[in-house]
Amino acid sequence: MLAMTPVGELRLAIPIGLTVYQLSPVSVYFIAVLGNILAVFLILAFLGTLSRWASEKNYFFDRFFTWLFSRTRKNHYDKVNKYGLYLLPFFVAIPLPITGGWTASLIAFVFGMPFKKAFPLICLGVLTAGIIVSFATKAGVAIGKNLGWQTLTGILLISGFVYWLYNKRVNKNNQFKVNS
Repeated sequence: MLAMTPVGELRLAIPIGLTVYQLSPVSVYFIAVLGNILAVFLILAFLGTLSRWASEKNYFFDRFFTWLFSRTRKNHYDKVNKYGLYLLPFFVAIPLPITGGWTASLIAFVFGMPFKKAFPLICLGVLTAGIIVSFATKAGVAIGKNLGWQTLTGILLISGFVYWLYNKRVNKNNQFKVNS
């Protein structure tokens, strides 16, 4: 069930399954991936029908979906058209906030990507993300167990600081290019 949630997905389900419930890594992987894929399937299969029904029944939803689609397509159509459908698995596979099966399914829905193409690609990303999250969780547990929670906390803090510095540098370079 945790893998079906929009915020948690595999990033929540796998660590909890491995650490709190102490299930086997293989069973946690398959259960979490199946739960996440089920959520992706439901979104891709029924969100179009649900949004059309809500738009017909309620003026607010009609205005909302019209605004959402026009604004999103206007702001991001060039990127999606340029890079195409085939970046969805990479987008899903990177286990960071705002990436995952839910977001990729919403992207596919908003940009009208066909179910037959989007679903397998998103599933490939979910399978890859499951492997990455499982490995990272097992590595974190091993570091915590063998070197102590202080070492694990230090590694996470240093990683976060390096990520922050990298983003600051990238944003500064992008800002310079825009102003030039």
